[in-house]
Amino acid sequence: MITEIVSFDLPADMPRDTVLALFEKTVARWQDYPDLIRKQYLYDPATNRGGGIYLWTNRAAAEAAHDSAWCDMAETLYGSRPTFAYFETPLVVDNRACEILR
Repeated sequence: MITEIVSFDLPADMPRDTVLALFEKTVARWQDYPDLIRKQYLYDPATNRGGGIYLWTNRAAAEAAHDSAWCDMAETLYGSRPTFAYFETPLVVDNRACEILR
């Protein structure tokens, strides 16, 4: 598994309600990816940063989902181009589901 951390700067004057509404608009898109295990939305009003943490079955799927067209869309929607970090994820402890993902 691969954890992908995506982050971007938000406009300083963008209110929290607007950020959350923009996030909500993208939920359906992420439900259609068979290689996406989980996505968490991130928001930090103190630094005007947003983003997501994605758990993918593999890095190729992560990179395909966040291609240049997606980066263009994110820049238009949120006001800045996203950055990416990738980490091998050998184990996930999921307390809610009472399971360990390997």
